[in-house]
Amino acid sequence: MNVAEAVASRMSCRAFLSTPVPEATVRAILDAAKQAPSGGNLQPWRVYALAGEPLAELIRRVRARMPSNPKGEGSEYDIYPPDLWEPYRSRRFKCGEDLYATIGVVREDKFGRLLQFARNYEFFGAPVGLFFCVDRKLGLPQWSDLGMYMQTVMLLAREHGLHTCAQEAWSVWHSTVGEFLGLPPELMIFSGMAVGFRDESAPINRLRTDRATLEEFATLRGF
Repeated sequence: MNVAEAVASRMSCRAFLSTPVPEATVRAILDAAKQAPSGGNLQPWRVYALAGEPLAELIRRVRARMPSNPKGEGSEYDIYPPDLWEPYRSRRFKCGEDLYATIGVVREDKFGRLLQFARNYEFFGAPVGLFFCVDRKLGLPQWSDLGMYMQTVMLLAREHGLHTCAQEAWSVWHSTVGEFLGLPPELMIFSGMAVGFRDESAPINRLRTDRATLEEFATLRGF
């Protein structure tokens, strides 16, 4: 698979098979991704990978705390800016509508939407869960470096026949996850990521989000 094919076939997978992913594969992906660029070669990423019983235990802990904390513990950063404006507001709205349409959950079905959203905290059934952390003293440029590392992980996963779903939703359980992982106080959880083999039969995996045309976001001069 070449890079263009990996980019084109990458999607946010929200239903995985239980097929295990070998540790050697996870190690190879995370190690190869270290070639991602970072300003000043700071390499600000820290990654925690869970599978098997440790992954199941974390999921159980979060599930047990959900009834008393239905919205989680609150993210340490704004996942989206407050009062999102156009065109970003409409893009986010359509993404959500298209997602729930694949599984027949209408907008009025608040409970159905909550149940689907809660699947985030099961990694959508994936056999591997990753957590990406950054030193909280670092700045926005280093957060962008971490994002480039994550993108590299996702593209390398495609080379291995795997799919992924980046999940900033995990940031709202930062205390529970941090306690479970034994994170040092200087590290902040930025995002989780589900990794595994895509369930080809799941309707939710048919979603392909829209993309703006090149003319909407790019300005080319001197060509």
